[in-house]
Amino acid sequence: MQAKPLMSESHKLTDAQLREFIVNGHLTVQTDLPRSFHETIYRKTQELTEKEGNLGNNILPRVPELQAVFEDPAVRGAFTSILGENYAMHSHRHPHRNNPHSDGQGFHKDSYWGYQKVRHHRPRWAMAFYYPQDSPLEIGPSAVLPGTQYYDTRITKDNGGELAVSGEAGTITVIHFDLWHRAMANLTDKVRYMMKFQFIRMDAPQAPEWNVTDPEWKLEDIHPATPAHQGTWRHVWNWMAGESNGHSAKSVSNGNLTKHITMLNDADGSVRSDAADDLGMLGESGAEAIPHLIEALHDVYEPVRLNAAYALGAIGEPAVSPLIETLGVEDQIMRRMAAYALAAVGAPAVPALSEALEHTEDVVRIEAAYAFAQIGDAAESAISALTERTKDHTVEVRRYLPEAFGGLGAMAAPAVPVLCDILASDGDGQARFEAALALAQIGPAACDAVPVLANALNDENRYVRDNAVLALKRIDTPEAESALFDYLLMARWCPITNRESTH
Repeated sequence: MQAKPLMSESHKLTDAQLREFIVNGHLTVQTDLPRSFHETIYRKTQELTEKEGNLGNNILPRVPELQAVFEDPAVRGAFTSILGENYAMHSHRHPHRNNPHSDGQGFHKDSYWGYQKVRHHRPRWAMAFYYPQDSPLEIGPSAVLPGTQYYDTRITKDNGGELAVSGEAGTITVIHFDLWHRAMANLTDKVRYMMKFQFIRMDAPQAPEWNVTDPEWKLEDIHPATPAHQGTWRHVWNWMAGESNGHSAKSVSNGNLTKHITMLNDADGSVRSDAADDLGMLGESGAEAIPHLIEALHDVYEPVRLNAAYALGAIGEPAVSPLIETLGVEDQIMRRMAAYALAAVGAPAVPALSEALEHTEDVVRIEAAYAFAQIGDAAESAISALTERTKDHTVEVRRYLPEAFGGLGAMAAPAVPVLCDILASDGDGQARFEAALALAQIGPAACDAVPVLANALNDENRYVRDNAVLALKRIDTPEAESALFDYLLMARWCPITNRESTH
């Protein structure tokens, strides 16, 4: 099957644009298509919606002109820069209709279609908000809370800090999947449409895939009201540049160590947050602060918890033992922050996390599997330990393990038999979904999975079927191609058939 043509460097993001995305979680690009093209999409969407209701996942086959929007060089360049050359469009898409004189929505994060998936701080998933009509403030565009893709909770009230992502017809805003967002009130007499499409990174980054001029993370000025997460941002940047987890932060002098530790107890949350972030900049030389940073993992202010986790990740191996102990504490939030920290530690944490997969406490195995789901290449030595847990009686473990294999890509070929077993027989739809996606990410090295993937094309879960299609496409053997064509010939449908035209 023909690969996508390589992107021109001129269409990829610059260092500054990628920094903006890492910090704020969103980036807006403009297609080069004429206004009349977007007007056609708006008109067809409106006509079909009036006749048939919301088109849901079928918006693309019903309005196929949308494909040209996502093939636009500026759009492809943005997604290539963020998700890599081989990114894939997910089958879940939705035309969001904001009716005239609506009140808008409250802020929310999207679920993964009801699934409790790993929420990666690194951009493995992204969404596109596309407007086929001009979307000034009064028509109720989407609004985002910049920088909140790293938070499980909202840290502002009454929509404070929201930013409308509006623009002319043809505007696309790319957002980190976990960014808090909402539809604003539509004060006009016109229906506003926003097409939401989702995209997945299929390969771990091996080198910068944006138009890089300086591969080093720069400590840029940010808005004074924005909590600083230099440790988190640097970690994400380095991962996108192809550095493996476990690459130690460059240590600096620890002359301010005592001061920063003292500031972790300040009454002001922003002071505590800055202190934890500054400790992360010290790298291994901040090891003396480990007990204080562990305590900060359950701070009431989430930016403190986030910065403490990535500070521990930057300290590296000395933090592993206390973090493993933290996986078993009663506080669920603290456990999850410890998992993020261990994932950031990377390779030095793999042996201890492998042992944690055998723990008698369910919560410890869950968080260990969650951490492995984010580590990527550095987890190669744990393939055997991960494989042994794929029959775990705790469903969350079985859901997270395929993500770990998928993050390893072709290196996870030894796990193909157990992923096939999950796909064929696990009673949990999400576990099967994850197994099929992992096989897609393993790619040609998963060629032995073709018969099981072919059977999965009949799975009751639409997204399991979709991931099986993606896996067969990525495996790209004659057997995989034959299974795909047989399925597509059976499943083909006519997008213009309706009550008035049945022939």
